Amino acid sequence: MIPAWFTHNRLYDLARSGRRLTPWWGVIIIGILIALLSQVLSLPVIIAEVLLTGGVLEADKVGVSPVVSGVWLSLLLTVSFGALILLTWLWIRFYEGRGITSVGLVDPQRGLFLYGRGMLIGLTIFSTIVGILAPFGFIAVEVGDPAHVGMAALGGVLLMLIPGWLIQGAAEEVLTRGWMLPTLAVRYRPWVGVLISSLFFAVMHGLNPNLSFLALLNLFLYGMFAALYALREESLWGICAFHSIWNWAQGNLFGLAVSGQTVSGGMLFNLMETGPDWLTGGTFGPEGGLATTIVLVISMAIIWWWPTVDTRPKVPEPISVKRQG
Repeated sequence: MIPAWFTHNRLYDLARSGRRLTPWWGVIIIGILIALLSQVLSLPVIIAEVLLTGGVLEADKVGVSPVVSGVWLSLLLTVSFGALILLTWLWIRFYEGRGITSVGLVDPQRGLFLYGRGMLIGLTIFSTIVGILAPFGFIAVEVGDPAHVGMAALGGVLLMLIPGWLIQGAAEEVLTRGWMLPTLAVRYRPWVGVLISSLFFAVMHGLNPNLSFLALLNLFLYGMFAALYALREESLWGICAFHSIWNWAQGNLFGLAVSGQTVSGGMLFNLMETGPDWLTGGTFGPEGGLATTIVLVISMAIIWWWPTVDTRPKVPEPISVKRQG
């Protein structure tokens, strides 16, 4: 049985609020251009970082403070993904004729609750993946530079979350689940929006290092999960927070690779995968392993079948009065 929120959704209504909707081929082309141009716009940060520091973005580089490397990587994420949000807004504003809040960033008071809940759920789910692997010895503590681990790295770890990962996670959600998903769902069918936005999200990461087939499948499954999450809440606030805390937990909380990339800024725990790559994800990080596949599939099933609670106020039924003869 298809739940009502999948076929009739506030995100769809927000997409209809503009002058026109972008066709499927336009969504793909514009999405690619936005992703590429946002990376080009971040080149000045990369050039400045190399010229001013000699290159400190290499994670755990000897002699480089986690705060310094965290500042630069957080700045890079802020500029490149901030540009992605800006470019998406420009297209929505001037072609589709609607505001940036129409991607699902409405009701800020409720959004604050959804954002906090999204952070809690994201941290819980990723910790569950680590918790699945650790008891079997597939995750172990790695010996590294003490200056980059634990409380010594706290400054860099926090700088990576705020603003770096917060903007990065939100940007990818604005593009794929905020714009692509409802636009395609309204113009065609809901499943078309979910499928194409999820495929696009996976392909966006197709050039990441150490990519495997299972990693690509998991990226697609994450896109499906995120689409269902956003639709179930009829908002983008929660999934933005989930995405941001998911990436932060991988790289700066547990010290694991994030989609094939080792991040700067230090880590609170320095863990490494010691089990088979097909299960742990190997050098791609947990996103490339079967443990993540299982957790994502279960999470999607919970979202789909979790009973909906009607929170609307009950309207009392009219009292019928018998006419007295």
